[in-house]
Amino acid sequence: MGKTIISILVICAMVIGFGIGVHLYRVSQKNKHEMSKYTSSVKLNAKTGRTLVVYYSLSGHTKAIAEKIARYTKADLYEIKTAEKFELNTAFYLKARHQLYSKQYPKLSGKMPNFSRYNTIFVGGPVWWYAPATPLLSFLEKADFKTRKVVPFSTQGSNYGSFFVDFKRMAKNAKLRPHASFNNIPAQYSKEEENKIIHWINSIH
Repeated sequence: MGKTIISILVICAMVIGFGIGVHLYRVSQKNKHEMSKYTSSVKLNAKTGRTLVVYYSLSGHTKAIAEKIARYTKADLYEIKTAEKFELNTAFYLKARHQLYSKQYPKLSGKMPNFSRYNTIFVGGPVWWYAPATPLLSFLEKADFKTRKVVPFSTQGSNYGSFFVDFKRMAKNAKLRPHASFNNIPAQYSKEEENKIIHWINSIH
């Protein structure tokens, strides 16, 4: 009986490992195809006016994208911060899932930005459980964009899920502009990612 159980566990592990391998391969191919669209350099010609980039970042990926946007648009940066610090561990994933399904989002620290000072406001965050990260949802609950142009962006492993549908539903008095999503990609695509950001900014009117 013991050997049978061990054999079953080994087979299960092999199947799971194979499934993960297939998924990672598909994601890498998807990223390769996506980045192939942005191999040519493009000149920034957008005029976004006075601009603010709002972001929440846990792993640092969203922060990196936000800083690039701010550099190109000469924007101010505003980081969404939680009163309670999140740690990337098993408990975090369970907690994030509970917050999403119960709609009990985390408390934020710091004052809200003054949106009336800006013409264009970029707002971004990571995808958790195929939805906007709960600190970003906390921010959207409190925010009134006062009919300003709002440009959403997401960061994720491979699938942004309901991020932009949820964002649109919660962004009060926002004039939404074209969104963009950014997968976690290898450093070899850094130039293509830069080009993608410029293409996107140029599409905002």
